Formats: sequence, structure tokens, C-alpha cells
Amino acid sequence: MPFKALLSRQRLIVLPLFYTLRMFDIEKYRSLISDFVVLYGMKLIVAIFIFAIGSWIVKSLNRFISNLMVRRNVDPSLRPFLSSIMGVALWVLLIVVVISQIGLEMTSFIAVLGSAGLAIGLALQGSLSNFAGGVLILTIKPFRVGDFIEAQGQSGTVHLINIFNTVLKTADNKTIYMPNGPLASAVVVNFSVEETRRIELLFTVSVNNDIGKVRQILQSLINEETRILPEPEPAIVVTNFAEHAITISTRIWCNRTEYWPLFWDLTEKAKAAFEANNIALPVPKREMLSSSDVKPVTK
Repeated sequence: MPFKALLSRQRLIVLPLFYTLRMFDIEKYRSLISDFVVLYGMKLIVAIFIFAIGSWIVKSLNRFISNLMVRRNVDPSLRPFLSSIMGVALWVLLIVVVISQIGLEMTSFIAVLGSAGLAIGLALQGSLSNFAGGVLILTIKPFRVGDFIEAQGQSGTVHLINIFNTVLKTADNKTIYMPNGPLASAVVVNFSVEETRRIELLFTVSVNNDIGKVRQILQSLINEETRILPEPEPAIVVTNFAEHAITISTRIWCNRTEYWPLFWDLTEKAKAAFEANNIALPVPKREMLSSSDVKPVTK
């Protein structure tokens, strides 16, 4: 390519660039950059300082909360969830403070965050209810693992308490999963809280029997049984009197773990003792109608 042609092409490139640079006010933009650095540079430095100090405070608070839950004997399965929730809340608060310090508008951000939280809450309403119920159960502790409870028409031994549900094992080895949301607000009967329980045995005998003799038989069974506690004192009382039968209630106290074995043993021993002492059981009275008592049906 001839030298003159090459020089002409370079002029076509360089001259427009030169005129553009001349029109570009470097001093003006340098001043703007300087003002921006002076204005936002200090804010950025302060924001970095706040973030550094805030990070240390958040970590210290997380450690303090974890140690506090250990000292207060909070359930181990609940500690990670509470620590995570508190950690996330503190970090979000710190980030909001840092962004506000820089000078960015947070109103729209907070509005969007609130709307998103509301939408997520509505979508996960059932799960959040179970989560809140699990937190309440693990915090208040109306029952523990190993307790025998009755709630919402179900009964069994508490096998596991999760954050969303509670697992029961029934006497016939069935597994029941109960959501924590309804369970936390339901009536729960805990049979394992107290160390002792009362057994009430109801015996129905004929009205022709001597009540004093029946009392003596039941009292002898109580005296022979070492699993019955002397306090509170056992009681043998008549609770119902009908035309053909008398109901006698035997109320005794025992240790919780011996409730059912003692219940079954005394029931069997009472049956054998009644038979040995000729204690008659009530027989339902049936009236037989003769043919003369039957009136013909007339139309």
C-alpha cells in the first residue's frame, strides 16, 4: 500500500478521536469523580467498618445463644434450628444496616422482602404451623421421648420428636406420625409424668352376697400383694347398687411401671377367690311369657 494512502487512513482515524477528546471535558469529570470518592468513599469505609464489627457481634451473639440454650437444658434437637433462625435474622439486620449506611434506598427492598415473606408464609402455612408446634413442644416439653401419651384419639409411647412431627409407637408396634401443629394445641394426657398411678378395679356381684364377706376377700388380696403401696391407703367402696347387682370398686396405688401387670393379676386372683368362697355373680332376670299372657294382634 502506498505511504500516502496509509497516512490518509490514519488521519481519518486519529482526527475524529482528537476532536472527540477536545470536546470531552476531562477536568469536569475528574471533579465529579473526586466528589464521588469524597462523598461515598467515607460512607463505604464506615460501612466496611460497621460490617466488620457487626460480623464479630453476630458471631459472639450466636455463641452466647448456643451456650445459653445448653445451660437452660434446651432440647438438643431444637438448638440447631433456633441458632440458625437467630443467625439468619442477625445477618439480615446487619446487611440492611450496612446498605443503609452506604446511602442506598431500602424502602423498596424491604417492601419486596416483606411481600416475598408473606407469599412464602402463605404457601408454607401448614409446614410453618407444624414447625411452630415443634418449637413449642420442644421448649415447653409437655412430654418427652419414652413417655406414654394419649392425644387426638391416639395413644402410644413417644418414639421421636421431630421439628415437624412426633412419632408414636403403639402397644401393638404400630408407628403413628402426628403433625406438631395440631398436637401442640391439643389436649395431651401424659401417663408417664408421675411415678405412681391409681388402679381402680370394678367387681359386680349379686345382691344376695354378703358385702362384708366380699370386702374381706378383696382386702386379703390387697394384703398379700407387695406391689400395692400403703400410701395412699387402699379403698374398697360400693359405687353402684342395682336391682340384681352390686358394683364394688377397689382403688389401690402402685408404681407406674407395675400398673398393667398388677391390674391383670388382681383381676384373675379376684375371680378365683370369688369362686372359692361361693360369691355369686349377678344373673340377668328374664321373664317367660305363657301363651295365655300373649294377646292376639287385631287389625
